[in-house]
Amino acid sequence: MAPCASCFLLVVMFSASCKAITSSDQICTEKEANKTYNCENLGLTEVPDTLPNTTEFLEFGFNFLPTVENTTFSRLIDLIFLDLTRCQINWVHEDTFQNHHQLNTIVLTGNPLIFMAETSLNGPKLLKHLFLTQTGISNLGFIPMHNLENLESLHLGSNYISSIKFPENFPIQNLKVLDFQNNVIHYLSSEDMNTLKQATNLSLNFNGNDIKDIEPGAFHSKIFQSLKFGGSLNLSVILKGLQNTTTKSLWLGSYEDTDDQDLTSAMFDGLCEMSVESINLQKHYISDLSSATFRCFTQLQELDLTAHHLRELPSGIKGMKALKKLVLNVNRFDELCQIHAASFPSLTDLSIKGNMKKLDFGAGCLEKLENLQKLDLSHSDIEASDCCNLQLKNLRHLQYLNLSYNEPLTLQSQAFKECPQLEGLDLAFTRLHMKGPQSPFQNLHLLQVLNLSYCHLDTSNQHLLEGLEGLRHLNLQGNHFQDGSISKTSLLQTLSSLEILILSSCDLLSIDKQAFQSLGKMNHVDLSYNSLTGNSIDALSHVRGIYLNMAANNIHIIPSPLLLTLSQQNTINLSHNPLDCTCLNIHFITWYKENLQKFEGSEETVCANPPTLRGVKLSDVKLYCGITAVGIFFLVVFLFLVTVLLIFFIKFLLRWKYQHI
Repeated sequence: MAPCASCFLLVVMFSASCKAITSSDQICTEKEANKTYNCENLGLTEVPDTLPNTTEFLEFGFNFLPTVENTTFSRLIDLIFLDLTRCQINWVHEDTFQNHHQLNTIVLTGNPLIFMAETSLNGPKLLKHLFLTQTGISNLGFIPMHNLENLESLHLGSNYISSIKFPENFPIQNLKVLDFQNNVIHYLSSEDMNTLKQATNLSLNFNGNDIKDIEPGAFHSKIFQSLKFGGSLNLSVILKGLQNTTTKSLWLGSYEDTDDQDLTSAMFDGLCEMSVESINLQKHYISDLSSATFRCFTQLQELDLTAHHLRELPSGIKGMKALKKLVLNVNRFDELCQIHAASFPSLTDLSIKGNMKKLDFGAGCLEKLENLQKLDLSHSDIEASDCCNLQLKNLRHLQYLNLSYNEPLTLQSQAFKECPQLEGLDLAFTRLHMKGPQSPFQNLHLLQVLNLSYCHLDTSNQHLLEGLEGLRHLNLQGNHFQDGSISKTSLLQTLSSLEILILSSCDLLSIDKQAFQSLGKMNHVDLSYNSLTGNSIDALSHVRGIYLNMAANNIHIIPSPLLLTLSQQNTINLSHNPLDCTCLNIHFITWYKENLQKFEGSEETVCANPPTLRGVKLSDVKLYCGITAVGIFFLVVFLFLVTVLLIFFIKFLLRWKYQHI
């Protein structure tokens, strides 16, 4: 009878049932309740009724609206931003937006416009941004002039515009950005430019237009925020045409899909006749480069010579005392000293990123740059066996240093003693070796951000991060901990000011309950892509209001006592975990559905077990964990049999007792 009784008990225990309740999908994706919606690429021909009248930001691109009328969006009177990219719009009728007084941005990019009524943009009181990119416009007279008095940016790229002459009385007085990139503009006349005279500090974009000539005086005495002539085939024409112009930024670079242009030093003579603070000359080649090339660069504050095939900067460059930022990315220097840094004594920002040859760090190559604050030497195959005080000599004001994606570096004790003001240090994907157990960072008391991801660190060295009492952001992604565990005596214990901790992809199996005990200021913890179980959450029981990312771990069940720890946090990500959707996890599932607002990645937070619910979103699962009718029946039968057995057992005992009196 005992085996039979056990069978009945098992039947009762497993009579609980579960099923998925799949909610119907919304037509549009809600990004912010009652305000922001994405309805892109849904084949819509009208505004769906599911959109609330309170919608303010609407992305409606890649649908089908050949005609836009005043009834199309009339219900959504609170619209602020409307994106109608590639909706095959041909006609925009009168007073289309007459009821949209708050609308400030209209995006019509990629629509083959045939007609826009003169009053089509009437209604918005503060229309500031209009995108007419790739709409087939060939004449600026096509653009309706009504109600554009407050327009700040007008985007007309990738059209067939050949003249930038605006119609008389076109309201451009408030324009800050005017984009003509990738049109067919070959000539700029004084008459054309005079139509822009009411705009001040304008950012004007002519990238992708092959400007063949500029009428002398066309830009005379005009002041711009920025001018872009990227991709122009004749820079001497551009620089000559810009005489007596003032601009903060001048972009004359080329592009990846075009051949590098050969320039001569004489082409830059035009710079002497204009006022420029920043110039970009990326992807060119100066055939006769010498110190004289920079004769007209003396007023520059920023200079970008990316991809110039430079092997060395000329020595003896004079007069560049105003230069604050120098970009020498993607060149071919053999050693850092070849930039002759002493020619640029006022530099605060230097970037030599992605050098095409192995770059010798040298010794004291930058010691004349006493004011340098930012140095980027990433992706340059730098290797050093005794880093980094000799190399960074006299850089006492350096605040940010990027040595990521380089060859192995051996860090000496107090490796950054020459840079006591460092606030940000990036060593990601650079294998690091330490000389002795002492911390190479121990003098960096002001360091706030440290990226040590994929550095192959010896994480068993408890002294590795000593001296970083001000550190707020630490990235240890891709480093491995002994036995896959973070102990209560780990290298993290000295970081009492830490706010952001990234430990993703560290092959972690467990975390000691007291491992983060000294990290009471944390507000962001990333433990994703490890092999942690639900019990690891207990290590965060002392912190509140954090962002917690535990995506892609090995979490099956979260015990009920740990729900209190989760409830204390602001945002949680448990996506891509093999979650158990049986009654063993009922308390977590119930709590999860009651706190959906706390979770991100809900679409990927799905069941892994039982097989019948595999892939079902956790929010769509409904469990019945009480005793079912079948269970009640078997329970009654089981209790009846137990009662019968008990009666027979008592009778047997009484009979046996009387027989032995």
